[in-house]
Amino acid sequence: MNETSALNEPSSPSVAPRTYEVRTYGCQMNVHDSERIAGLLDEGGYVPAPEGAVADLVVFNTCAVRENADNRLYGNLGHIASVKAEHPGMQVAVGGCMAQKDRDLIVRKAPYVDVVFGTNNLGSLPVLLERARIRQEAQVEIKEALETFPSNLPTHRDSAYAAWVSISVGCNNTCTFCIVPSLRGKETDRRPGDVLNEIRTLVDQGVQEVTLLGQNVNAYGTGWFGPEDADTSVDHQAFAKLLRACGEVEGLERVRFTSPHPKDFTDDVIAAMAETANVMPQLHMPLQSGSDDVLRRMRRSYRSERYLGILDRVREAMPHAAITTDIIVGFPGETEADFEQTMEVVRRARFSAAFTFLYSIRPGTPAATMPDQVPDDVKHARYQRLVDLVNEIAWEENKKLVGRTVEVMFADGEGKKDSDTRRMSGRARDNRLVHVAVPEDPAQRPRPGDIAETVITYAAPHHLNADAGITGLRRTRGGDAWQARQQVESAPAGVGLGMPTLRPAPVGLGMPAARG
Repeated sequence: MNETSALNEPSSPSVAPRTYEVRTYGCQMNVHDSERIAGLLDEGGYVPAPEGAVADLVVFNTCAVRENADNRLYGNLGHIASVKAEHPGMQVAVGGCMAQKDRDLIVRKAPYVDVVFGTNNLGSLPVLLERARIRQEAQVEIKEALETFPSNLPTHRDSAYAAWVSISVGCNNTCTFCIVPSLRGKETDRRPGDVLNEIRTLVDQGVQEVTLLGQNVNAYGTGWFGPEDADTSVDHQAFAKLLRACGEVEGLERVRFTSPHPKDFTDDVIAAMAETANVMPQLHMPLQSGSDDVLRRMRRSYRSERYLGILDRVREAMPHAAITTDIIVGFPGETEADFEQTMEVVRRARFSAAFTFLYSIRPGTPAATMPDQVPDDVKHARYQRLVDLVNEIAWEENKKLVGRTVEVMFADGEGKKDSDTRRMSGRARDNRLVHVAVPEDPAQRPRPGDIAETVITYAAPHHLNADAGITGLRRTRGGDAWQARQQVESAPAGVGLGMPTLRPAPVGLGMPAARG
């Protein structure tokens, strides 16, 4: 029997299926990859480990963007080593950007790891696990080129009503602080028909919100995927066309996307956002720095005035759009004057939120060897000043919404204190987090995925409260899908509910929830 057939052979009824846990670090692309990893394991006969139980397989889906990523990974691997020693047969796999970067080094530093796989070959994981079990030695497989888009693999979605959809992977930019292009490769784009077919399939399953994913979504159309594609033409309006096509998908309530790049952001995309009803009035536009000198050293091919001009045109087309951003503090050579320019751009941009980061050295990037590295104490002081300003502005912007009616799509797990406050939480169309007072009566209470209107009664920097109740509650297909999943999960073994077959319970992805 070969290794692949051994993997696919059904388990003996008397043997419990192997359990797994996926631990995810990093960006939305990694979260999307983890859902596919979980889907592959489901298909291979594994089941998610119960909360608090030791899994038979632990998969680390890693990030390599931050300086402490190496220490964090090896620290977690060191902890799992003692757990594995007490559980014979347990396996450990490492994937993601750190695996792509470190390859054989992971096995040398942590010889108890069974499988190392890269960002381009997620689909190889089940076979590599079986090969490691049969051969009793670590398996390392890193592909330099993308084998298949993550969205083409089986999925184990964390949500019944919302989904990630990958439209491109890789990046053609050369930002001096970023290691992503060397780990995920050049940009390759899925054909629009493939993207739309996936979205329609998701909608048929009850999904009503999709987030289009790419390292640079508005460069979509510059590198079509697949050796069978003779067409190498570039379509600079492909992303705007895709947004408009999403507007024609019946049953798709909300469309979001992340992340665009200011250098490629064009007016046709703004028009498509404003004119397509299910594309949300929300934009995450990374700034990184408000200093033109720093932007030049970052090799970000736009300047602050161009960036602010894009925001002006977005707000002209969508006056109530919420705009968020990413900012790096303490890039090499950043002076106090440079930092003050960033603060001024933040004041003018009026962001509803910002994800702020202390610059950290990533070996292999041009910025790692640049002179004039900023001292840590200076970076931390600037960082705190920036966070204080961002919070002040976000609070001011949120206060403008008090008394306004907003549409909320309720969500599962968005409000940690919901049970104590008798609220349910969800997202407004502009993606702001809203905690809503809801009726106690289950017949009048929304389910995750359902949609209602409410009036904002209180504003904080990072959330809104709505304690005036709800109106216009709409039971949605997304809410139906959530309820069906709950019924399947709570049914005793062997009880048929007449419901469509669904994936097992959501996988704990280990993502940090706090804002920067």
